[in-house]
Amino acid sequence: MPVANFEQYCAMLDKAHKNQYAFPAINITSTSTINATLEAFAKKKSDGIIQVSTGGGQFASGQAVKDMALGAISLAQHVHLMAEKYNVLIALHTDHCHPQYIDSFLNPLIEETKKRRAIGLPNLFNSHMFDGSELPLKENIRLSKELHKKCVEQQIILEVETGVVGGEEDGVNNEGADKDKLYTTPEEMVQMARELGPIGRFMYAATFGNVHGVYKPGNVKLKPEILKIGQEAVIKELGEKARHWLVFHGGSGSELSEIHETLNYGVIKMNVDTDTQYAYSRAVVDHMLKNYDQMLKIDGEVGNKKFYDPRTWMKAAEKSMTERICQSIDDLKSGGRSLLHE
Repeated sequence: MPVANFEQYCAMLDKAHKNQYAFPAINITSTSTINATLEAFAKKKSDGIIQVSTGGGQFASGQAVKDMALGAISLAQHVHLMAEKYNVLIALHTDHCHPQYIDSFLNPLIEETKKRRAIGLPNLFNSHMFDGSELPLKENIRLSKELHKKCVEQQIILEVETGVVGGEEDGVNNEGADKDKLYTTPEEMVQMARELGPIGRFMYAATFGNVHGVYKPGNVKLKPEILKIGQEAVIKELGEKARHWLVFHGGSGSELSEIHETLNYGVIKMNVDTDTQYAYSRAVVDHMLKNYDQMLKIDGEVGNKKFYDPRTWMKAAEKSMTERICQSIDDLKSGGRSLLHE
């Protein structure tokens, strides 16, 4: 099935919101990780979201080029080609574009979709994230509105964030962030709905103690009830139609009960990256350690090509990543709910 169009993507998110489940949004960096992700969604009959970060795009363009937008375009094109072979809907998203990368990442990708639409091709990406959480709220809203208008013109959904997700991801370190900033206020949630809602539909990463990466129990205090209180404030001020499509960042290591609680409050997308990185790499380490003598040309031997052929250990890595994504699909209750299987 082709990558979802705008109407299908909105239908995916609306259905998740109505029925209290969410889509795993899987960060990818290569054709290998894309293929692992597509297989997982197809196995579980779940629609899903594949996303590219600035760092993932830069990596995909190669160490000699380091062009984050070009790499993201290349990865997106692979998804468009391969998604045709699977009977589920896939949406393409970009993750955490910070203000300094608007002109080198976000705007070029919006322009690429604009060019495609002009010649009758489908959108390259379904949605983009602008992360202005490091800015004063007024400036965050100003830039969010500018980008939101551009996205709406091209039938792209914008994701925005207020508050700060702690931890470290893609070279952005918020480990020392003010703890108060880890929790979005109801007033912020109302203001974002009031300012961005009239422009068009958008997703909102409201923070409730989230942290990127894996953390030990007790290190971070998640407060999912913040989402409930914020949504209630939005509905009281602006009505039920203003209720947010919420996004859960930094979900690695979260208790399943906490994940399920957020689904009750409007979370329709949860980013999954750290856990799938580990699953992919863990299988590679296992292969290398178990087959050390076969992998290397040592003591005058020539090794065994069947073992050091990258396709051998990458297949194991893909299988492991697929299994981990299947777990996330189960955790978020999206399995068997594809719009194509109704």
